[in-house]
Amino acid sequence: MRVAESQEYLDALLDAIRPGSEEVLAFYDHRVGVIGTDARLMLMPWDDHLVHRGDGVFETMKYVGRRIYQLDPHIRRMKLSCQALHLEPPCSWEELKQAVVEVARAGNESDGLLRVLVGRGPGGFGLDPYECPVQSLYLVAYRLHKRPEASFARGVTAFRSTIPAKQAWMATVKTTNYLPNVLMKREAVTRGLDFPFCFDPQGFLAEGATENVALVDADGRLVIPEFTNALAGTTLMRAVDLVKDEMEIMFKGVTEDELYAAREVMMVGTSFDCVGVVRYNGKPIFDAKPGPVSARIRALLAADLAKNGTPF
Repeated sequence: MRVAESQEYLDALLDAIRPGSEEVLAFYDHRVGVIGTDARLMLMPWDDHLVHRGDGVFETMKYVGRRIYQLDPHIRRMKLSCQALHLEPPCSWEELKQAVVEVARAGNESDGLLRVLVGRGPGGFGLDPYECPVQSLYLVAYRLHKRPEASFARGVTAFRSTIPAKQAWMATVKTTNYLPNVLMKREAVTRGLDFPFCFDPQGFLAEGATENVALVDADGRLVIPEFTNALAGTTLMRAVDLVKDEMEIMFKGVTEDELYAAREVMMVGTSFDCVGVVRYNGKPIFDAKPGPVSARIRALLAADLAKNGTPF
């Protein structure tokens, strides 16, 4: 291997293979201080502890029709995650929020997803967080691939993952430590199924790989698994607020038997809002058709985005 000087290395970097670059619309690294649009230059320092230690937090939000959904709730949750890891972004929270809007605008698309990452920052390859003098901030806008409309009418499948739920202190903070989530997703793809469900050591349902689960019981109540070993989803909590005047809602421990007995089971998440689960572990949920509550929640969330999303 040859040893390259700066310009030669930059030329080689620009020629390197970069899978997924076509999905990137715009990005921002606080150290650099400008928004970029060439995905070949979207790089993190190797010695950022976010990269080699998973010492960081993140949020993902979407925008549709040039309106960012749930911007303030996502920022609030990121503040809580940062507090749990003793992190602070390298700018004010108001500046971070404005940067999100500006990166979305620079992406020059009406629909997309936004990823915000706050990390311990570069400074070495050790474990000590104090070797990193300044925390890092990265933002990227990338393409939103909407779930086909037919899939909402058809419904999705789910199964019990072999991967257990995270420990409570990890599950309730949105960190970049997502290896269990990755293994759950791999298991779903390998099995040809849509969504994995993980359970805690007591046998209670926790969450999907990146989504929350909810169900409608025989009495017509919306039942949400307690967030003991799961992350409280911003989309789910907004759905609860929107539907609370239409039906009874309860948070409780949910067993696998309750899934089999439910009138509806649904997944709630940022990218698709809400979709009904029609089969779990190969067995039908009620009549094996998406139910009215999942459709209603999806409609309410879409209308809420159109009305209350942050415009740019």
